[in-house]
Amino acid sequence: MAKLLTNIGCLVGVDEAGSGFKKGVQMRQLNQIEHAWLLIDGPYIAGFGPMQSLPATAASTEVVDVKGGWVFPAFCDPHTHLVFAASREGEFLDKLQGLTYEQIAARGGGILNSAARLQQMDEQELFEQSAWRLEQAAQQGIGAIEIKSGYGLTLADELKMLRVVRKLKAHSPVLVKATCLGLHAIPLEYKNNKAGYVKLVIDRLIPQVAIEGLADFVDVFCETNYFSVADMLAVMEAGEKHGLRAKLHVNQFNALGGVAAAAAHGALSVDHLEVMEEADFEALQASNTIPTVLPGCSFYLRIPYAPAREMIDRGLGVAIASDFNPGSSPSMNPELNLSLACIQQRLLPEEAVNAATINAAAAMDSLSEVGSIAIKKRANLAITRAMPSLAYLPYAFGERKVMRTMLNGAFI
Repeated sequence: MAKLLTNIGCLVGVDEAGSGFKKGVQMRQLNQIEHAWLLIDGPYIAGFGPMQSLPATAASTEVVDVKGGWVFPAFCDPHTHLVFAASREGEFLDKLQGLTYEQIAARGGGILNSAARLQQMDEQELFEQSAWRLEQAAQQGIGAIEIKSGYGLTLADELKMLRVVRKLKAHSPVLVKATCLGLHAIPLEYKNNKAGYVKLVIDRLIPQVAIEGLADFVDVFCETNYFSVADMLAVMEAGEKHGLRAKLHVNQFNALGGVAAAAAHGALSVDHLEVMEEADFEALQASNTIPTVLPGCSFYLRIPYAPAREMIDRGLGVAIASDFNPGSSPSMNPELNLSLACIQQRLLPEEAVNAATINAAAAMDSLSEVGSIAIKKRANLAITRAMPSLAYLPYAFGERKVMRTMLNGAFI
């Protein structure tokens, strides 16, 4: 059945020209139609315009008066670790008592903690927990999400995670993309044989993932005491052989040259970027690799925020993601991340919305389906209550503005 949304206070993210990924000053361009209507045919956007041009519709069309609410393209979250077995609030207390992320990891916490818990959980229970989290994401206005493995750290458990993500794709109206993050941490049994674990991921995990069609991307945590630039490049090459492009963790705590290597080898995105050197900016400026910033992680870990303002001022496009995970960013709230991007990273509201919608869609290779208000794109929408201005969205950071979510033309 067709739906017609009327009396929209402001329709945001209109993309009639199909402008796509935005860079530099383009990120300030956020097309809006005040006092608008939006027509939906099945799962797709079919038309839009100002209320004075409201079209005649068939008697069967369902008319929904949004009473001045603002309509945005649903948020896209291109970096999450949504599939996990248990929360880690005990480590939260450790942080409050002064331990760093690295110190907690050295004591067997962090990723290894999550891996130990996940290895003990069967696939069905893991799916049920993850499906609940994905539903919560949708309720907050998220219409597309990337989900990584990386808490398995064995061949069987990494595959288990990715099979859960495949079930989520099949059961949820949210657009889901999957990433194989085999090199997330070094398992205890490979503590003195990191090369052996890298070989396992390259020779056995990635080929099996490809055979079963379990992932869209590959990833590596390229960081001191984890995996090197050489390890990252080896995984990128293995992924490329199987049609899996790379989305990579780089420069969270140290600049190791991963940004330049990733960009030179055509990575879709480089994520984190809290520590940036001149060569990193220059490498991104000379490539099409998308810098993705994770303000929620910086907030939670009390580490520097990625220099998103400088990136944009240098002509780069930026995407925003939540990094939702149980250890370093236990929130996927897109409204909070928009506020952090504006308050802590000095993005303008227009830039932040573009970073969380159209640019985030690009960082998931999903621009043709989501990220903007365009005819024939999915009718994935986040509908707020009436607001006085766009700036109110990040300004009122403690207040929920998104009241309804539509996915594939249906309210959830």
